[in-house]
Amino acid sequence: MAVADLERLYREYDRGDGPPAFSDPGSPGRPLRVVYQGVRGSYCQEAAAAAFNSSTAAEDSGRFSFLPCSNMEDAFAALEDGSADRAVAPLENSIDGPIHRNLDLLIRHPGVRIVGELILPVDHCLLTVPSARRSALRRVVSHPQALAHCRERLGSLGLEIEEAPNAASAAEWVAENGIRDTAVIGSEMAAREFGLQVLERNFQDQPPGANVNRYLQLALGSGKENGKKTTVAFSLERGPSDLFRALWTFESRGVRVSRVDHRPNRANPIRVVEKATYIDYVYFLDLEGPESDPRVKSGIRLLHEFAGFVRVLGSYDCTCRTRLQEDS
Repeated sequence: MAVADLERLYREYDRGDGPPAFSDPGSPGRPLRVVYQGVRGSYCQEAAAAAFNSSTAAEDSGRFSFLPCSNMEDAFAALEDGSADRAVAPLENSIDGPIHRNLDLLIRHPGVRIVGELILPVDHCLLTVPSARRSALRRVVSHPQALAHCRERLGSLGLEIEEAPNAASAAEWVAENGIRDTAVIGSEMAAREFGLQVLERNFQDQPPGANVNRYLQLALGSGKENGKKTTVAFSLERGPSDLFRALWTFESRGVRVSRVDHRPNRANPIRVVEKATYIDYVYFLDLEGPESDPRVKSGIRLLHEFAGFVRVLGSYDCTCRTRLQEDS
C-alpha cells in the first residue's frame, strides 16, 4: 500500500464527523438504535452484532438499527441527545489492558449508565481478495494493535508490514482496488462486509480463547438495579491510603470485588493531605452483586462517609462468548 493511500485512510478515520443522523427517537415502532465505534467491518461492529444477536449488525428485520461513529465521544453524545438508544463501547483487552479513554468518558457523562457487558474472543483473520494466492503475498496491513498480536506469525511469513488507522478501512481499500499482493489482518465481519476471503482464522500468536475483549453496552437513564455485577466510581478524601478501606467496605459484607482500576481525577487533579500534595485519582470497582442487594447498598452507603464522591455507573448482566458464532 502506497504512503499516500495510508495517509488517506488516516484522514478519513480522523476527520471527526459528528454523530450519525438518526431517525426521530420518539417514532412509534422504530428499531432499537445502536451506535458503535469504528467503521463497517470493525471488531466493534462484530461486538455490536454479538451483543444484539444479529448476524451482521446491519438492518436486522427491523429490530435494530446499527450505526458507526468515528469515536466514542460521538457515541456518548448520541445517547445524550436522544439520537441513539444504546452504544457498544470497548473497555478492555486481555493482552493490552483497559481502554482508559472510555473509562474517562463514563465519568464525564454522568447520565450514561452501563446496562450490559459482553466478553468476546478476538479472532484475527488473514484476509485477501478472493483471487489472491498466499505465495504471491508481499505485504500485510492492519491496525498496530492487531499487528502486535500477530507479530510471531508475521515474522514467519517474511512479509512487509504496514500500519493503518483501523483494520476495517484497510480491508475495504484492498477489496475495492482488488489488490492481490496485500493481506489484511482483520475480523471475519470485515471479510463478509467487503467480499474478502479468509485465508486463515485465529492468526494471532495466542491460542484460541487467550485473547478476549470486554465490551460495555451503554444507555441513558437510571438503568436497572438487579444485574449480576455493579460498577462503582469514587474518589478518596485521604488519597490511595484509604483504598484498602474502600475494598474492605465491600469484602467485609460478603461482596466480592472482581476488578479495580483508577484514572486521574480531572475535576480535582491535586489533593493535599496533612501538608503533603498528591495526584488525585478516581477509582473503579466491579462488584459481584446487584445494586439492589442490601449488602451492596450498605457498602455504597458507607463509602459515601469517607469518599470525595461516589457514583454507581451501572448494575448489569454479563454475557461471555467462547466463540464468535456461538448460538445465543
